[in-house]
Amino acid sequence: MTDNRTPQRPRPLRVLAAMSGGVDSAVAAARAAEAGHDVTGVHLALSANPQSFRTGARGCCTIEDSRDARRAADVIGIPFYVWDLAERFREDVVEDFIAEYEAGRTPNPCLRCNEKIKFAALLDKALALGFDAVVTGHYATVVVNDDGTRELHRASDMAKDQSYVLGVLDDRQLAHAMFPLGDTLTTKEEIRAEAEQRGLAVAKKPDSHDICFIADGDTQGFLASRLGKAEGDIVDAEGNKLGTHEGAFGYTIGQRKGLRIGTPAPDGKPRYVLDISPVNNTVTVGPVDALDVTGLTAIKPRWCGAAPAGPGTYTAQLRAHGGETPVRAELVDGSELRVSFDEPVRGVAPGQAIVLYDGTRVVGSATIATTERATAAV
Repeated sequence: MTDNRTPQRPRPLRVLAAMSGGVDSAVAAARAAEAGHDVTGVHLALSANPQSFRTGARGCCTIEDSRDARRAADVIGIPFYVWDLAERFREDVVEDFIAEYEAGRTPNPCLRCNEKIKFAALLDKALALGFDAVVTGHYATVVVNDDGTRELHRASDMAKDQSYVLGVLDDRQLAHAMFPLGDTLTTKEEIRAEAEQRGLAVAKKPDSHDICFIADGDTQGFLASRLGKAEGDIVDAEGNKLGTHEGAFGYTIGQRKGLRIGTPAPDGKPRYVLDISPVNNTVTVGPVDALDVTGLTAIKPRWCGAAPAGPGTYTAQLRAHGGETPVRAELVDGSELRVSFDEPVRGVAPGQAIVLYDGTRVVGSATIATTERATAAV
């Protein structure tokens, strides 16, 4: 098969580089400038009360990160600004995160941030100011076909691919997105070496992990502080009480550790979270086989191009660091995606995103609403 795609954006552009203070975004900004683009760096202040320093290697929204981004911009030789999007971030990402857990669903805040902040609020402001595109340090690739249409593809290096969290981008957003790291088949160590060669002090800075607005990584503690503790029952599939919990929001489908049941299962095997019911504040647990999902329904689809017409075969990714699985999917009434798996998969939770691929091309994404199991949870 002949690849008739051409590299994205051959002409110089006026671009806004989102600089988190980390090594990836700094190298991406440097590469954009080196390619001849007119680059301006911007750090997004997403926390209303940023800490002075990062906690270990977690987080990306501290005062230290802002300073690191500014220093990198100075070395690259580009203008730099800090934009306060804390209120928008709180409403669209943090509050959404809390509400989803309260409803018994498992959200992905990084995906929501890309959709609502980096490629909505930031992009809209950039375009209003006369910029042509937004540059980020994501590992993904935008390619341009001969007819001018754009496609989002996986990064050249699958080990670093971040296309899953970009599956919410639509045609308009892709037209104004640049990912200078996406077509580089290099290791993270080589990216760090490049940063060091460029004189960027962030070359050895640890990567941020977990959820940026939960600096200590304690998601359950964060949710408890917002939602309050609410004791409820942990039950088996027959409704027998096995223990108690301090808030159903502290659990996710497929979770094994931290159940604190005490009483072993009759078969002596581990039990996993099968279902979370916010209505009666109950967590249902059972054997691992009961996690097998054969199909699902997803809502709020977003397409990286035209919506698929009729049923089709794809591969699907169900979590940011998960593998691909073959599926058959069909869009019903333009708003509901129905998916069946060739083989059962486990640990699929409502609230997560399913991203469909055709080879390396990202077709689109949707939010999982319900799942179909080989064995009923209740």
